[in-house]
Amino acid sequence: MPTVPSILGFGAIAIDDIVYVDQPLSAGKGKVLQSTRAFGGNVATALAAVARLGGTAGFVGWLGSAADDAVLCDLVASGVETAFAPRHPHARPVRSRITVGSDGERFIAYDDEAMLGTAPDFSDEVLSRATVLILDSYAIRTLDVVVRARDLGLAILGDIEWSSGPATERLIALCDHLILPLGFARAFTECRSPAEILDALWLPSRSAVVLTDGGRGVYYRGRDETGLWHLPPHRVAVVDSTGAGDCFHGAYALALERGADTARRVAFAAAAAALSITGRGGREALPTDGQVMEFLASMNAPAAVELKYAQLDTGT
Repeated sequence: MPTVPSILGFGAIAIDDIVYVDQPLSAGKGKVLQSTRAFGGNVATALAAVARLGGTAGFVGWLGSAADDAVLCDLVASGVETAFAPRHPHARPVRSRITVGSDGERFIAYDDEAMLGTAPDFSDEVLSRATVLILDSYAIRTLDVVVRARDLGLAILGDIEWSSGPATERLIALCDHLILPLGFARAFTECRSPAEILDALWLPSRSAVVLTDGGRGVYYRGRDETGLWHLPPHRVAVVDSTGAGDCFHGAYALALERGADTARRVAFAAAAAALSITGRGGREALPTDGQVMEFLASMNAPAAVELKYAQLDTGT
C-alpha cells in the first residue's frame, strides 16, 4: 500500500472545454483563437499544484472504477496519489465550458450533477496519517468526514465559492484555514471592506482567513501575527487566469505543511498563482518550487502592508 500523502483533498474534479477568443469578455463576442480540452476542478488542480511544487498530494474523492478512467489517469500523470480514493462505476467529473478573453479573464459554465464529496465511511486511519485536508464547497455532501478529519488533528483548508445555506455555514466554521474569493466573502458576510470581512469571518478556532481578489492582491489575518494585511499583486503578463485560485490553495497548503507562518504562506501562494497565469490552461503553467522561490527573491516581489479600516473599498 502506498504511503499516505501529507496533503489530501476531495471535491470538484472536472473536464474543461476551453475556448480562447481575441476580445475581452466585456466585448460580448469575439473570434475563436484556439480550443482545447483540459482537466481541472478546484481541489484536483490544487493537488496537482502541490505535486508540481514538490509536495505529496492525494485525491480522496469519488473516482470512476475503470482502470483507464481519463480523470484517474490524469491525476496519476499529475503526480497525485489516487490509491485511497473511493471508487464507484457511476462517478464522473464535473463538465465545464470555459471562455477565456484576450485579457485573461474567463467565464465558466459548468454541469455539476456528479458524485462529489467522498465516501461517508472514509478511513480514519488514512486521514490520521495526513497533515492538511483541502476542501471546496461540495464538501457539504460529506460533512461528517470533515468533522472527523478535524478531530484527528488535520488542518482544514477551505476553498469555498458558493453557499448552500446552513450546511455551508457549518463547513466554513470547520475550516481553520479559510481562503475565499473576496466577492463571495462579501456576499456571505454582508460586509464591504476587506478589513470588516476578515473580522467577520474570524473565530477563536481559526488559524487564518485569506481573501483573494485577483489583480488587486490578497487580504489576510493570521493567528500568529497581529493586524490585518494586504499583499499587493505581482505584476505579470496575464495569459489565462484559469486555475490561479486553485494553484493558490495548493501552494498555501504546501507552505502550511512545511511550517511557514501566515505571511510566508500567503506570499508563497500568491507568487505561485501569479506564475500560473502566465501560460494557458489551468495546469499547464503550474510552477515548480524553484520558480516560485526565484520569483519571490526578485526585486519586483510586493511586500505586505497593514490594512486599515479606512480602506472601505478595493474598487470592485
